[in-house]
Amino acid sequence: MAAGLVGLGRNLICQCGYVKLWHGQVISSENSQHILDWYSPSHVLHGLIFYMALHFLLPRLNISWRLLLAAAIEAAWEIIENTSWIIDKYREDTIALDYYGDSVLNSASDMTMMVAGFIVASRAPVWVSVCLFVAAELFVGLIIRDGLLLNIIMLLYPLDWVRQWQAG
Repeated sequence: MAAGLVGLGRNLICQCGYVKLWHGQVISSENSQHILDWYSPSHVLHGLIFYMALHFLLPRLNISWRLLLAAAIEAAWEIIENTSWIIDKYREDTIALDYYGDSVLNSASDMTMMVAGFIVASRAPVWVSVCLFVAAELFVGLIIRDGLLLNIIMLLYPLDWVRQWQAG
């Protein structure tokens, strides 16, 4: 994944030259450049979704192989998400005007968040995963007016009223 991102021209760390554990300003050129940000919870949700989907689609496959498959899917998404086409789409169809792609560090953190979500889903009752999903979407949605579901909607079918609401 890292080699693919570097091949796409992504920086290893933020162009600002330093690394922060948390960057909480969404509309910023440093968003998705540091270790954690408001989009980190969406990658935990990827892990919940991947676990559930692979549990039902490949129930006989060893959990280690399912985790490896989930990691491959997440790595593919990180590379796709950092192509010029997706970056331009985010900038055109969402409020992410200052988004120029993830740093390699941020993508590695996103992968770690996905693995964490996968592990939680593999060990906790289903209701915990469902509650975590709903809570994360509501919390992040209320704080930054974005989240996994809104991200998907705005990528696939941009809605002006959502863009206006997100802009505040």
